[in-house]
Amino acid sequence: MTVHRDIKRFDSPDESRTFDKGRFELVTIGDMTVGRASYEPGWKWSEHVGAATGSASCQVDHVGFVLTGRARVRMDDGAEFDLKAGDLFAIGPGHDSWVIGDEPYVSLHFLGADEYAKE
Repeated sequence: MTVHRDIKRFDSPDESRTFDKGRFELVTIGDMTVGRASYEPGWKWSEHVGAATGSASCQVDHVGFVLTGRARVRMDDGAEFDLKAGDLFAIGPGHDSWVIGDEPYVSLHFLGADEYAKE
C-alpha cells in the first residue's frame, strides 16, 4: 500500500494575488485549491479588486471560514449581512464586501479560490 502525503503552508503559497489593501494567496493540495484572503481595514471589493477586473460586483461563488476580523457583504439584490471570526459562509455570485472596523480580516476559501481576483 502506498501512502500519499501532501503538506503545504500559506507561508509559501503556490500563487499570490496582491492588490491595494489586500492579498489572496492560493495553495493547491490534492485536487483542491484553497485560498487565504487577507484584507486591511478600509479594503472594499468594488474599489480594490472589482475596479481592476472591470466588474461592478464579485461573480465568484464562495464557501469559506473567517479566521479573524469582520466584513460586511451586500448582495446585488440589496440584502446585507456581516461575517465575523468563526463563521462558515456560502455566498453566491453578485455581491460586494468590505472590512468593518480596524482589525484585519482573514478568511479561508474552499470554493471559488481559483477564480477569485483574476485580472
